[in-house]
Amino acid sequence: MDHDEVLNDADADALLIAALRAGEDSAFETLVRRYGGRMLSVARRLIGDDDHAQDALQDAFLSAFNALATFDGRSKISTWLHRIVVNAALMRLRSQKRHPEQSIDDLLPAFKADGHQEAPVARWKDSGESTSDRAEAQALVRQQIEKLPETYRTVLLLRDIEEHDTETVAQMLEISVAAVKVRLHRARQALRTLLDPVFGEQYS
Repeated sequence: MDHDEVLNDADADALLIAALRAGEDSAFETLVRRYGGRMLSVARRLIGDDDHAQDALQDAFLSAFNALATFDGRSKISTWLHRIVVNAALMRLRSQKRHPEQSIDDLLPAFKADGHQEAPVARWKDSGESTSDRAEAQALVRQQIEKLPETYRTVLLLRDIEEHDTETVAQMLEISVAAVKVRLHRARQALRTLLDPVFGEQYS
């Protein structure tokens, strides 16, 4: 049995951090092997492009190595790395020359003068209870999230997929809490518009 398997997560983290701080040659390789796949998925979700995600991950692991002295062990290594990877991915997005974003207005619901939506609200089909059905539904949701303008997609991913709290998302994006809430609300509305044709059943 692998030595990692007989240790609980906290003990394994403590041993790995000690080995990293001691400069053991195999420790950094162990860190990448243990957490690289998960963290690459995080970077891909935020950036979209695989090459840029790989670059962001490399930046993140280098930052983590240089910041070992600041890791106090009160959180899991995975949690600490996750935050570093998210920050590295966001820095990559900011540094890239982006094309002007498509307006999100066309994806937002339109309202009549009396406050009711102009289009009927779609009732969603039951996606089923099987693992394959859930996996297919999740894949479809991810595809539609990718269609959102970057400003709104990033907020939605950080808040609803990565599950950071609103204050943390505001700090990461260097915007106000109020701006996060507005963008998130609009992103959720737009995503619902994109998902209605996929999951919806129209009722007259």
